[in-house]
Amino acid sequence: MTEASSAHSSRRHHWRREVVELAALFTAVAVADAVANTVAHGPSGPVLLCAAAVALIATAGFHVWWTRRHESASPPTDTGATAPSPADPAARAGGEGTTLWRMRTTVRDEPGSLAALCTALAARRVDILSLQTHPLSAGTVDEFLLRAPASLAPGELTRTVAGAGGAHSWLERADAHDLVDAPTRMLGLATRTALDSAELPLALRQLLGRCTIHSVPARSLTGQPLAEQVPAEGVLEEHVMKFRDPSGGSLTIERPQLPFTPTEFARVRALVELDTRLGQRVPRRRDVLTLPEGNEITVRRADTSDLVAAREMHDRCSARTLGLRYHGPVGDADRYLGHLLSPRFGRTLAVETASGRLVALGHLLWDGDETEVALLVEDDWQQRGVGGELLRRLVAMAAETGCESVYAITQASNTGMVAAMRGLGLPLDYQIEEGTLVITARPAGMPARRESHESVRVQDGTGRR
Repeated sequence: MTEASSAHSSRRHHWRREVVELAALFTAVAVADAVANTVAHGPSGPVLLCAAAVALIATAGFHVWWTRRHESASPPTDTGATAPSPADPAARAGGEGTTLWRMRTTVRDEPGSLAALCTALAARRVDILSLQTHPLSAGTVDEFLLRAPASLAPGELTRTVAGAGGAHSWLERADAHDLVDAPTRMLGLATRTALDSAELPLALRQLLGRCTIHSVPARSLTGQPLAEQVPAEGVLEEHVMKFRDPSGGSLTIERPQLPFTPTEFARVRALVELDTRLGQRVPRRRDVLTLPEGNEITVRRADTSDLVAAREMHDRCSARTLGLRYHGPVGDADRYLGHLLSPRFGRTLAVETASGRLVALGHLLWDGDETEVALLVEDDWQQRGVGGELLRRLVAMAAETGCESVYAITQASNTGMVAAMRGLGLPLDYQIEEGTLVITARPAGMPARRESHESVRVQDGTGRR
């Protein structure tokens, strides 16, 4: 029935009801007049009027009770509908939670192939939230973001896709961050990369999912060439991508569980070219802190422009302090600084005194799938809380970038580093081999730092507060 016919029927229904109510009203008036004449001329007129009033009140009360009872009664259980079968996917999904999945599958490059796949997913009550296509020479790789009933097992989902013509399917859990559409995500990653050189590996990992990124410098500490010569346009293999690093080295990305597509290669190359054109850059934020003893220090990001100041700090450090930090000959310590201060290999925090002298460095280094944290504090500034402050900030950075764990390599006799790691308030794993201690923490449970306005002030890159 259309909307117009429904409205017409409703108006006709109201017209009939009004006529019936009007006729009933005239009938009631006529009956009332007859009763009044009879009662008024009878011997028991007042008694009959009182009895009629009581009966009228009782009737009205009964009518109100009956109406309320039927309004509050539950609807009849037999509606004529067929009860859903427990095996029906719609019945299983009703009232249950859902799960987000990222899925890739290869379909034939023929009309109707994608439609058949979408129809099969719809039959299992799977909602397609987004779709990206990656054209290949032998077909098309379709990347889906799916919302499926929680009761639908991953194996059932992949079998459904295979039955609809999907091949080489890959499936993993997704989260709310994957709900962002591809253009918006690329713009966000480009912005992060433009603001900070150290963001490139993190942006690539977020773009590609689980992968291993190796950034190899052009030469070793002894001057031997390390990085292979990569063509300017980059190299795309099935599970490996290679690009030139802006510093002259190479950037290698590996993903054994899932082949790369030409679309992904083009996106990565765009980010690498953006990073190359902008050159080295770090945020200029500066935090001014007051230590418990009253001294003010400034914590900021460092880069290769701090190389001279870092070498001067090395000269003021004792041989024992340098040995605990670099685990090797003290004479080689300066050789590591160029690598450590480069945003290409991680993030570095520097601590300056009120006079501008560099007294501590903290490094967060990308190491493939893992992340290393390291500290160096000048002897005169140890045991003042500087190392603990640096470590908390570095581990918080690791948590923000999604690192599942960070590790510190030191010696069992380095009680200061052990105490700083324990001060994080995180579960720690210890491994000791021949005097070398590896302490691993999981930054996901990193508690929020508590700072008062009296102890921390923020400055921008111009030094203004």
